[in-house]
Amino acid sequence: MDVSSSYNLSRFFGRHVNPRACKYVLLVVIILVIRAALLPSFSGYGGIEQQNFFSIQNRPLTLNSEFGIRKDKFLEVPQIVWGLNNQKIAFSRACLTARLLNRTLLMPSLSASLFYKEVDLLQPISFDKVFQFEKFNSLCNGLVRLGRYSDVSNGTGVLELRKGSGRKWTPEKDLDQLREHKNHHVDAYEVIRIVGKNPFLWHDHWPVKDYAMVFECLVLVDEIAKDADKVVSKIREKELEVSSTIELVQNGVSSEGSTFRPVPYVAVHMRIEIDWMIHCKKLEQRLNTRQICSSKEEIMERVGNIMGLKTPTVVYLAVADSLLRDSSILDGWKEGLLPLEKKKLGVDGIYKKYPYLIQSAIDYEVCLRADVFVGNSFSTFSSLIVLERTQKMIKEGVTNSCGRDVKWSSYAYNILGESKGPRRWMTNMSDSSLQATSKGVRSFALLRASQLAISLNWTESSLRTIVKPWFSLFRTTGSSRAVTALVFRIQDY
Repeated sequence: MDVSSSYNLSRFFGRHVNPRACKYVLLVVIILVIRAALLPSFSGYGGIEQQNFFSIQNRPLTLNSEFGIRKDKFLEVPQIVWGLNNQKIAFSRACLTARLLNRTLLMPSLSASLFYKEVDLLQPISFDKVFQFEKFNSLCNGLVRLGRYSDVSNGTGVLELRKGSGRKWTPEKDLDQLREHKNHHVDAYEVIRIVGKNPFLWHDHWPVKDYAMVFECLVLVDEIAKDADKVVSKIREKELEVSSTIELVQNGVSSEGSTFRPVPYVAVHMRIEIDWMIHCKKLEQRLNTRQICSSKEEIMERVGNIMGLKTPTVVYLAVADSLLRDSSILDGWKEGLLPLEKKKLGVDGIYKKYPYLIQSAIDYEVCLRADVFVGNSFSTFSSLIVLERTQKMIKEGVTNSCGRDVKWSSYAYNILGESKGPRRWMTNMSDSSLQATSKGVRSFALLRASQLAISLNWTESSLRTIVKPWFSLFRTTGSSRAVTALVFRIQDY
């Protein structure tokens, strides 16, 4: 078969090749090019992010501000809704928006319950019933500022700012709108009230490091923090029981004269609840992938295959009991793994006295403090835990998660890693947006783009024409929309 005239790609490589070989060489080229564009190089997670993404500034914010955030001008936002970490992201985005406008954010209402459409059932809860108000302003002094409605003098009218929506409302238009409301004529208004969709759905203009700084200022109120301590203490007690039993069996030493070391505990964010399975199945269909949902059996198998995990090990299962259909989550674990959930641990009474939001906040703390954390890379709950654990690793001088006995190590069970275990997971703090922190997002984007490329006969110019604009779209909108756009571009081409 003559291949020299039927493939434009041969011009790109400068010689005649077998079409099958040509496609595979192209696959390698596409992967390398996309990796170069999507995975910026960094040293110790402290490098400078590449400059071809859409952001309000080239460097993250700092805690220092020459004049500080104005205390007499305010920003008001809609009630913040959905799950705990969606609300944390929405709150931080509102804070950073207020920072851009040089205004104090009026303390927003959070949502204690988990309802997506029934707005009347959202059960608003004040921010300071979950997080410490004064502590937040102290830790975030010079970065962002929270105010109370009692601080407003009501001396002027309220200016309403309606957020745009739809595909035509681009990040550029959104940012232009915000900048227009920094003008001097707007200063006549004491309060700017943003109306429309909740802050989680706003366009994102800030890099990961900015969000991380706001997250560090969120400290649970004493009552909730103490209950989280009680849960962790119960887990540690189980660790001690296991350790003492091991030493007694091995050495015949009683616990009184023992010098044993407590075994580590593993926290698994086990996403097998009804709401998640409905969401992730739809997401897998839309993205044409099978790396989002994980069955109970798959999670158990991969956690059991973590390299270097010493057994016996206590495994705490963070799961929303009220949304769980499968009551057998304690059965079928690998020998040496000792699974515990709220009831078996004897702490279900602590959780039951709180609404869903605060139950999630306690589980978040338990997972954050674990020796090893395993979660789902498409879950915001898991992603923010890994982000905070990465911050802790960096502060202790750890720049990568390779090797055994790494403190604060984290894994994604929905992505296969070494020895049939979960994939190691560490947040790239140089990422241009929170959406990019999802390990699943990038893995899927690379895989999907590569699959599309191998069946095409692109010249060098067509490769540049089609793929390069996609890089920018990925950085500003995320993989789902970017991959869809790439498909349409290829079809049109």
